[in-house]
Amino acid sequence: MSAPRTTGQPRLREVLASPKMLAILILAAASGFPNQITESVLQAWLKDSGASNTTIGVMSYVALPYLLKFLWAPFVDRYSLPLLGRRRGWMLAMQLALAAAIAATALQHPGVSLAPITVCALAIVFFSATQDIAIDAYRADVSLPSERGLAAAAANLGYRSASWIAVAVALVIADHFGWRLAFLILAAAMALFAVATVRAPASHNTYQPRSLRESVVAPLRELLGTPSALTLLAVVLLFKVGDAFANKLFTPFMMDVGFSKTEIAVIVKALFTASSLVGSVLGGILMVRLGLLRSMLAFGVLQAVSNLLYCALALAGKNWLIMVAAVTIEHLAAAMGGIALVALIMALCDVRYSAFQYALLSVLALLPRYSLGYPAGWVADHGGWYVYYVMSFVLAFPGLIMVYLSRRKIDALDRMHS
Repeated sequence: MSAPRTTGQPRLREVLASPKMLAILILAAASGFPNQITESVLQAWLKDSGASNTTIGVMSYVALPYLLKFLWAPFVDRYSLPLLGRRRGWMLAMQLALAAAIAATALQHPGVSLAPITVCALAIVFFSATQDIAIDAYRADVSLPSERGLAAAAANLGYRSASWIAVAVALVIADHFGWRLAFLILAAAMALFAVATVRAPASHNTYQPRSLRESVVAPLRELLGTPSALTLLAVVLLFKVGDAFANKLFTPFMMDVGFSKTEIAVIVKALFTASSLVGSVLGGILMVRLGLLRSMLAFGVLQAVSNLLYCALALAGKNWLIMVAAVTIEHLAAAMGGIALVALIMALCDVRYSAFQYALLSVLALLPRYSLGYPAGWVADHGGWYVYYVMSFVLAFPGLIMVYLSRRKIDALDRMHS
């Protein structure tokens, strides 16, 4: 990967005081802000215009470029834009392009034609995915090993908060003043993120691949060229399998247990989100003390065991005390595990090719989340919810075993300067 660097363990206060952390937080917000514009906001707009649920469902496929962004990530590694260097230059260009695309959406009307809206939505997703590539690479470039946990936590906080704010602002403004003004305000807010990009500390990574071929072949060789490469990739793939399985049918489980849709929306989802945010912060802070390997082992065990709390809820039925304990503890643990996994992905990235490598590894990490729908439903239907959550506990073990088998390599990665 990259050359080792011996550093003393910094104090938590020193890491928190780093200007990079504020930049990482705000840039993550820039990454999350457009995400829900083409999902929740677009769906509400179409519903308001009288579109059928089938049409709304078909329009959801405009989000596919988020899963395909690794295909053009090598271009972001290979080519620089004229201003602000390789990482911030791409961020600035995409933020301005996003503002323009969101503003263009304000000029459309779903009751007239969906074609221009589809073009605008695809443009937003493409520019947003490209911005994600540059921001993820920037975070991997500037974060020292001791900072990776808090960098991942800051990114999670910024992303989730901005996604929620974008939806809330759009729906409230649309409800009172109409959709055109809502989209124009979203466009103006998106443009303001360019200020944060200009003021963010520059990346120390000045390397630029000599050709597009090098920006594809060399990073793949870096990832796959060592004897331990496959076990590390297996860790990325398997570490969150149990957690992804447990949460795949979270809402149907809560409904079957007896909670109403309103209770789930207002109370359960609020606990879900708040616990995830607290877990992200706690995971980042603990990683400064524990390091990457011990964090992955501890958080991995905790996220596996916490899934079993849902077994108690499945047996008890609708029980508020057990539900609050299960949702809070499980999502706290899941967020901590997520922070450790993001930190591992950052550690695996070579700063020369971090755009492509991060995009590729993040898709690998997301595969369980997008591929477990059918087996999760089959287990729930044929085994019941108690068996379902026991299975989620069992599915966490392969990832933990892979972490243990890769412990020396993970420990070495944690001591390398990325």
